[in-house]
Amino acid sequence: MVDSPSRITKPSPVSDVHILWITAGLSCDGDSVSVTAAEQPSIEDVLLGAIPGLPRVHLHNPVLAYENGDEFMQFFYDAEKGLLEPFVLVVEGSIPNEKIKKEGYWAAMGTNHDTGQPITTCEWIDRLAPKALAVIGAGTCATYGGIHAMAGNPTGAMGLADYLGWEWRSKAGLPIVNVPGCPVQPDNFMETVLYLLYQVAGLAPMIPLDKQLRPTWLFGKTVHEGCDRGSYYEQGDFATEYGSSKCLVKLGCWGPVVDCNVTKRGWMRGIGGCPNVGGICIGCTMPGFPDKFMPFMDEPPGGMLSAALVGGYGRMIRALRSITNATVNKEPKWRHNRPELTTGYRPAPPNA
Repeated sequence: MVDSPSRITKPSPVSDVHILWITAGLSCDGDSVSVTAAEQPSIEDVLLGAIPGLPRVHLHNPVLAYENGDEFMQFFYDAEKGLLEPFVLVVEGSIPNEKIKKEGYWAAMGTNHDTGQPITTCEWIDRLAPKALAVIGAGTCATYGGIHAMAGNPTGAMGLADYLGWEWRSKAGLPIVNVPGCPVQPDNFMETVLYLLYQVAGLAPMIPLDKQLRPTWLFGKTVHEGCDRGSYYEQGDFATEYGSSKCLVKLGCWGPVVDCNVTKRGWMRGIGGCPNVGGICIGCTMPGFPDKFMPFMDEPPGGMLSAALVGGYGRMIRALRSITNATVNKEPKWRHNRPELTTGYRPAPPNA
């Protein structure tokens, strides 16, 4: 958990909120595409005012906007000047280190009208984050660096909290809010946005976050705890090839140690999610992704020992349960069509 309510400056309720969404980090725009599938709530419901109690929301995302060029960029220039308040800053894509080279830039968006040079993503974060009511990292690249921050990368890429600092706070006293996923699970992200909008409206308490700045109600349980295949693990019954309905740990699934709710929530309308459709969990919501989970599709180091230990226990449990199953999987002997009653019923004596 981060902070206590006494340390938070409660935002004054507002009527309009802008969401400035930067996709100019090292990104594939997959998070922007993913959230279009959200339904709890949907982007449309939030923007069209279909949810009671919310302020009017204006979204400025380069993938989803109908404005383009200078017309689109004007929102960001205005926000920098303090002419577009209040706003929430969303960053998608990992943050490159612009200090490690002598010339050029790694990532940028828009143009500095005074110099004619591109404005780097880092510079936009420096300009906008101090003025934002809240800052959200969308997807694992923005939260922890993701694929672009792998060992050996030339960009020095990192997540938002690495760049701004893990103790950083917005002008409203809010910590960075990380919603990881590669890409982010659609409803996880929009539900977090909804929570923050209610908080901005003065209708919700401080958002509960874990030590990695993830919403606790979304990332407080492991993939394994919500997985339909978890009972197979308990019985030491493991898949040895794809297509099996059994536990996938021996095929490389990291579900028992990964904080993620996709097995419970599914991907769209409760359907899908990696292990739910036969795919292994590779830990994409975790700060150590991808380096600490490689090579993919190899049995996790801890999985070998735990699987071996649960194997003997699981065989015994399966045997005992098969006996019990055989016992309870047949009708009691008194259910028959013979002329005698054998249920054990004894009528009361006439004088009772």
